[in-house]
Amino acid sequence: MEALDIEAGTVHLRLSRPAHIDLESARHRFDAAAWLGFEISLDDRRPPNGTPTPDDQRIRRYETDLGLPLRPGSQRTIFRKAAVVDLGAPQTTANGLHVPIAWRSATMAPLFPVFAGALEVLPDELVLDGWYAPPGGSAGLVVDRAFLNVAARGTARWFLDRIAEAIESPIS
Repeated sequence: MEALDIEAGTVHLRLSRPAHIDLESARHRFDAAAWLGFEISLDDRRPPNGTPTPDDQRIRRYETDLGLPLRPGSQRTIFRKAAVVDLGAPQTTANGLHVPIAWRSATMAPLFPVFAGALEVLPDELVLDGWYAPPGGSAGLVVDRAFLNVAARGTARWFLDRIAEAIESPIS
């Protein structure tokens, strides 16, 4: 069962996929994430006193497309939507990397979900975990439970696969 936060109007989303990842290489791929799209100029997001933290909390914003395969596994029939993706600096954890991530529609924003969460990059797995807000507030939650969650999960899975393509290490 999906976790809902009715007051906030959000739905929990957690997806994972197996991967083969060299963490240091992945960190560099996130540091230079041209593979994600066109970087939009955005001021560094730092604590109010301006002091950098050990894992620089800089956020980079990219114009990109998100995709929803209309048939599972199909690369030919994909609905694409212009989006803005915010990517935080990778933070080292005991098991891998933690990368804050968020996205929203670049156009007609009130009609599409907004996502905020993190990507956990492990040597053998990618995990996308966060919350999304379906459009339409409380009514949107009802519609999401009925069928929109399939689209939200499909888009998130597609996005997770694109990240894997960009950061996975070749199997030797």
